[in-house]
Formats: sequence, structure tokens, C-alpha cells
Amino acid sequence: LDTCALVGAVPSRFPWEGDTVDLDTYFAMARGIQEKDLDGTDEEGAGAQAMEMTKWFDTNYHYIVPEFDADTSFSLSSTAPIDAYTEAKEMGVETRPVLIGPVTFLLLGKAQDDDLEVLDLLDDLLPVYREVLDELADAGCEAVQMDEPVLVLDLDDAERDALTTAYNALGGADVDLHVATYFGALEDNLATALDLNVDGLHLDLDRGAGQLDAALDHGVPDDLQLSLGLVDGRNVWRADLDALYEPVEQAVDALGSDRVAVGPSCSLLHVPVDLNAEPGLDDDVKPWLAFAVQKLDEIVALARRADGDVEGTEATFEKARAAREDRATSDRINNPDVQSRMANVTPEMAERDNPHSQRRPLQRDRMGLPQLPTTTIGSFPQTDDIREMRRQFKSGDISTEEYESFIEKQIADTIAAQEEIGLDVLVHGEPERSDMVEYFGRRMNGFLFTENAWVQSYGTRCVRPPIIAGDVSRPEPMTVRWLSYANDLTDQPVKGMLTGPVTMLQWSFVRDDQSRADTCRQLALAIRDEVEDLEDAGIMAIQIDEPAFREGLPLRESQWDAYLDWAVECFRLASSGVRDETQIHTHMCYSEFNDIFEAIADMDADVISIEASRSKMELLQAFDDFDYPNEIGPGVYDIHSPRVPPVDEMETLIQKALDVLEPGQMWVNPDCGLKTRRWVEVRPALENMVQAAERVRETQAVA
Repeated sequence: LDTCALVGAVPSRFPWEGDTVDLDTYFAMARGIQEKDLDGTDEEGAGAQAMEMTKWFDTNYHYIVPEFDADTSFSLSSTAPIDAYTEAKEMGVETRPVLIGPVTFLLLGKAQDDDLEVLDLLDDLLPVYREVLDELADAGCEAVQMDEPVLVLDLDDAERDALTTAYNALGGADVDLHVATYFGALEDNLATALDLNVDGLHLDLDRGAGQLDAALDHGVPDDLQLSLGLVDGRNVWRADLDALYEPVEQAVDALGSDRVAVGPSCSLLHVPVDLNAEPGLDDDVKPWLAFAVQKLDEIVALARRADGDVEGTEATFEKARAAREDRATSDRINNPDVQSRMANVTPEMAERDNPHSQRRPLQRDRMGLPQLPTTTIGSFPQTDDIREMRRQFKSGDISTEEYESFIEKQIADTIAAQEEIGLDVLVHGEPERSDMVEYFGRRMNGFLFTENAWVQSYGTRCVRPPIIAGDVSRPEPMTVRWLSYANDLTDQPVKGMLTGPVTMLQWSFVRDDQSRADTCRQLALAIRDEVEDLEDAGIMAIQIDEPAFREGLPLRESQWDAYLDWAVECFRLASSGVRDETQIHTHMCYSEFNDIFEAIADMDADVISIEASRSKMELLQAFDDFDYPNEIGPGVYDIHSPRVPPVDEMETLIQKALDVLEPGQMWVNPDCGLKTRRWVEVRPALENMVQAAERVRETQAVA
């Protein structure tokens, strides 16, 4: 989004007249516009849909997807990076500005015209980048970092040539250019990266451990500095400094200390800020961990030791050794009961009794569902009252009885509201949950939790990932009490909501002393116990959310099969212990699914709900091409925008979906959960959604 503003890549549906991208336009691109002008005056048809949002590579950070068409033109339309550099300089701090590289910016965008290749826009984009570099140089800037993480993806020759072209054009600027790659190894893109017309190249040696050898074997140009990304920028465990020091020595011996830099594997955006600001962890656990500030200490220790300061860095190295030894033998890590259960998992545990074609009529009959059944993804608004009561309960200002009575009232009101709106399958609204991962993790063994360890997810939204430190198990039911209460309030089916094992894994900081696959299997077994308890309590539909399923996919296609095998297995292990008439849902959002449809089908969920409104049902074509056999709920309105879409707009999206789906296969729902929205937006949007579904049902009946 910042780069769109910087280069003036504003889609034409937004009321921007060129020149500087102002704050209203900036927010409009990210949040959409309600049916009024930006100045607040009502005007029919003045609404605009927000730009699409998806995951940043294989992280839980989200980005706004640039849009390009034949009329796209670029111009310097924001001075934000120049202003930030100048502000720091005036405070006496010399910084290195970081920009998204031009090739990554284009390749992560989407062409809106079928005959447009995004790289055809590179020649028009590069002069704007050069203008930014020149303005930074005029402000006194000495070096700029250009992030080109697409270099760790599978690239074709044209894409590699584009990188060469870009840095031949930009390399003449009066600032040093440092290209940063991260999240993987360069592999077949290594030669291209080493030959770029730049002053420095950053390698992620955490996720691409072998590429230092490859770079040195290839030959590093004499005028190129190598930056070694050694300290893991995406996890919170204290580094093994003895092991990380070996590549520093290797690089210094080969290149000289003046051509070697030491850093984190990637931006420290992905970890919390400071362990010393964290009161929520026991003193015996804290030595195992390193947040961003502590990771900087580790980086400095590695660099200082390479400069010969062994004595001054030995205390930091010794702390790392002691932490690893203590952690390996801790009772917090090892649970023999969990390890025994893992050893007894059988392939049959990951199979439903019968295929979906036989399960579907049983489920529809039991739940009394119409064509195009309507539902939501699970959560309803987390109001100020809910947050305040949760705060009072945590601080001990109110009793358990008072808090639970309040939660019951919220659930009852949510059930009643859904009945009035006319939804077909209801949810309890999740008022007792603060976060979809934290809530479940706090009810499992093997997790650690923090109070201040926030990490940015998108915009101003932050999450506080739990830490999976040891073997995972579920000591008692986690959701049965609230779902049973909701189920008793209505004659309509109520859907239970759980977070899936892959998402629990992806959205936590995960232990690094066993495979991620084994940790995920432990999570799956814990969730399986909850699924079976919900079924026994009379819950007819159970949704196991996996919004991070696609996020976990390795960036290189050659590594996909291994991941998909265990990820699908874990979902099925969690979901397959129920009878045929119990309907299993899953939810996925803000990801590209086109290349993993076979794996999604292999998950064998009865119903999958997906984000689809921002992309205007674009990905449904892939479902059609694959001939997806089960049921689908493509989102018909964007919950990340406060905009209330009109009935006609949602009706159009439903009809568009039915161009590729059978009516008996389709559900109608929002894109995602509603907890970040307000009731004043949620109620009219859902009323419009139900009305749109009813209109289409009538059309289908007439047809």
C-alpha cells in the first residue's frame, strides 16, 4: 500500500486526481468507501470496493495487492520515505531507508486486463524509483535497501532479466544499493542476484542455510558486500551462537571482514520487540527466548567475535549454551503420554466412514437446510462492553459467575439477532474468545503465553502469537460449555467453531527441537478430542478453521508435496472421528488457492468457506476447473471494510458464483469473521446478504 501511494498506482475507482496521494485516498484503497463521497456527502453509486488483501509470502503479515491495467501510469505521489529519513536525520540518527523493490512490487500485483503482463510496466516504473533514490541522495542518504524477496521464488528467464534490467537502471544513483532477499534460498536465482548492479546482497541463511557455500563457490564479485541473515527473524528462540558463528568465520575468511555484514534472516517485524518488557513469562523460561532487542544483541555478539572480541562476547555465547541445555531436559518440553499417543496414530484415524457424496444428503436432511444456506464464519463483534468485562475478569474485579453470566447474555443476544436476520445456520458469536489461536492454546498443555509480545498482522491490527514450547495435549473440553448453551437456545442448527491444527501451528511461535509436522500432529489429536466432544453434545456442524493452510506452503514448488502431505493428514486427523451426519466445515481466507486445489479436496471437509468478494469471485474459476466435489461458501462481502454492500451487489456475486457452482453445492456467507466490525455495520450487511440469497433462490426456483 505504501509503495502504491509512493508511485501513484491508485486504481481508477478511487476518487484521486493525481498529484499527492492524500490520507483519504490511502484509507479508501485499504478499507473501501461506503456509498458516499470522501467528503461525506451522499451520492448514489459513489462506493468503492477496497483493494484485495493477501498474505505476504508464507507469513501471517498481510499486504494490499497492487492493481495494474492498461491505463496504469506512475508518478512520484508520496514523499513518505524521504520524510521519514529526514525526520530521523534531524534527530541525529543515520538510517538506511527500505523500499519494496520494483520487480517484487510488480510481480506481487495483479493485472486487471487479460492481455497485460505486469513486467511490461517496468520501464515506466523505474524512473519513479530513480526519482525517489535521487531525492534521498539529495537529503543526505548514503544507502538504500531494496527488498526483492521474489528472488527466493521459482522465476522464469523473463523475470530474472527484469531484475537485471531494474538494477542496471537504478545502480547509477548516488546512493549505495543493498538488495535484500529473505524467506528462503536463492537456488537457481543465485547467479542473477550475485550479478546485480548493487553494492550489497542479503542472504537468508536461516531458511536457506546452504546458500553461503553456493555463493562462495559461484564467486562473489569483488565489489559486492554479503549480508549474512543468521539470526532467525521469524521465531523467538535464543540462537545457537556457536553454530551461527561458523558461517561468519567462513565468509570473513573468503571475503574479508569489510565485505561481510551480519544481520537477522529477515525483517524483525515478525517477532515481538523486547523480552525485557514481558511480564507474562516465568524466569526459568525467559532465558530460552530472544525477541527483537535480544536478537540484535546476538547479531552484535557474532559481529564483535568476528572482529576478534572473544572475551567480551563469551558471556552472551555462554548464555546461549546454557539455555539450549536447560530447555532440552525440561519437564515443560517432554510429555511421555503425548509421545505414546503419537506412536499409536493409524492411517484409518484420518478417514471418514463414507465419501462426501453419501454424507451430504444425511447432513442436509438432519439440519433442514434450504438451497443456498446462509451462515457466518463464526465471530460476531467484540464490543467495548465485551472487552471491558474480559479485562475486569482477568484483573479479578468481577467474579467467574458475573463474567459467565455476561457471556451467556452475549450469546443469547447473538443467537436472537441471527434468528431475526434469518440466517440458516447460526453461531454462538465467540464473545468468550479474544484470539482464535490464543483462546485454544491457553486451554492446551505445551503452550507459553505473553502479555506484551505483539506482532503486526496488517495495518494497525496486531496479534500476540503464543509459543509452542513442548508436547501438546488437551486436558479438558474447551468449547463444549458455550456451544451447548447456544444450542439449547434455538431450534436451528448451531455451528461449533474451532481453530485447525495447521493454523494453530502457523500462527504460533513453534518449537524448533522437533519437526513442524510432528508438532502439528499433536495439535490435531488435541482438536480431534474437542470435535468428538462437540458431536456428543449434539452440535450438528463443526467448523475447523484453517486460514493459514495456504500460508504454510513452501515458497518453492519442489517442496510442496511434503508439506501438503502432512498438512492434509493433520486436518483429517482432527476432523475424521465423527459420524457421517455431522457436517465438517473449514474456512480459508486471503490466500491464493489455485495451485493447491487437489490438496484442498483431499482435506475432505464437507463445506469450505473462502474469501472471494475482493477478488470478485475470481478464484472460483479454479474450483470449477478442478471440478471440486464438496460444498463451498464463497464470501459475498468484505468484512475488513466498514462498507455495507447493497443487496444487488451481493446478488450479483452469488449469481456469478453459480456460473461455476451447482446450487446444491453453494453456501452464502461473509468473507471472514465479524469480530472486528460493529453491530451497526454487521446487522444491515447480513440482512442484505440473506435478502440476496432469498432473491437468488426465487430465481433458481423459477428457472
